[in-house]
Amino acid sequence: MVLPFRFSVTMLTPGTGGEWRSRCRRAEELGYDLIQVADHLGMPAPFPSLVAAAEATTRPRVGTFVLNAAFWNPALLAREVTTTAALTEGRLELGLGTGYVRSEHEQAGIPFLPPRERVDRLARTVEGLAGALKGGEGSPRVRLLIGGNGDRVLRLAARHADVTAFSGGRFNGDASTVLTAEEMTARVSAYERFEDEAGRRTPAERNLLLQRVLVTDDPSAAVAEFLPLVPYLSEEQALGLPVLAIGTVREIADRLTALRERLGISYFTVLDHSMEAFGPVIARLRATEAADTSEG
Repeated sequence: MVLPFRFSVTMLTPGTGGEWRSRCRRAEELGYDLIQVADHLGMPAPFPSLVAAAEATTRPRVGTFVLNAAFWNPALLAREVTTTAALTEGRLELGLGTGYVRSEHEQAGIPFLPPRERVDRLARTVEGLAGALKGGEGSPRVRLLIGGNGDRVLRLAARHADVTAFSGGRFNGDASTVLTAEEMTARVSAYERFEDEAGRRTPAERNLLLQRVLVTDDPSAAVAEFLPLVPYLSEEQALGLPVLAIGTVREIADRLTALRERLGISYFTVLDHSMEAFGPVIARLRATEAADTSEG
C-alpha cells in the first residue's frame, strides 16, 4: 500500500522565543507536516518546545524525534505526553528510541546499558505509555513512532508503532556506520516479516531521516565533503546512500518517489539546517501527487 508523502523537520538549534516561533512558522510556510524536537543534551527541551511550536503555527503536527527512553520515567513521561497532547489540541506525535550516545548518558549520570537492556527499557516504556497514547476522557490519542534498525526494536515497532522510523546507521555508543542501500533494503525486508508475525492488517507508516540535503547540479562535488566520513565507500556508493539527498530538486524528488515505491518509505525527515533546501523538493512532490490524483 502506497501512502501519501509526509515531511517533517527536526529542530536542533536553540533560540529565543521569537526566533523559535519564526523558525516554526517558516517550516509551516515551506509545507512541512510536522515540526519535531530531538532529545539530546545541549539541544532544545522537547515538550515546552513543542507546545511553543504548536502555538506559533496552525497546520503542522508536532512531535519528538526521538525521545531517549533511558532519560524518562514512564509514569512521569505519561504525564508529559498527556499534557502536551492536550495543550497542542491533539497535534502531538510521540517518537521513542533506545538512546545511543554514551557520552550523554555519562553527562546525565545515567548508566549506558548494553543494547539488549536498552531495548528492554524501551519496551517497558512503550508498555507504560499505553494509556496515555490511547487517550480518552478528553485526552486525544497520540500516534507512536519507534525508531531503530535492530531486530528487537523493529519487532517492537511492528507490534506497537503507528510509524516505524528506520535508522540510517548503526551505533555502538562510540562510533557509527551508515547503512548502504542494500543494507537498508534488508532491514525493511526484515521488518516486513516482523509485521507478518505480528499479524498486522494495516502496515505502519515508514520513516527515514535524511541526514543531508544538498541541492546541486554537481553531485560529485557535493558528496566530496561527505566521503571522508565513509572511507569504506566509493563515490558511487556514497551517492546511493538512502540518508543522503544530493542532486537537483527533480532528481531528489524522483529518488524519494523511488524509495516509496521500492521500500514503502513515504515519510521523510530532515534536520533544521536542511529545512530551506528541502522546501522546493516538498513543493515538487506535492505538485506531482496533486497531478496524479487529478488524473486518477
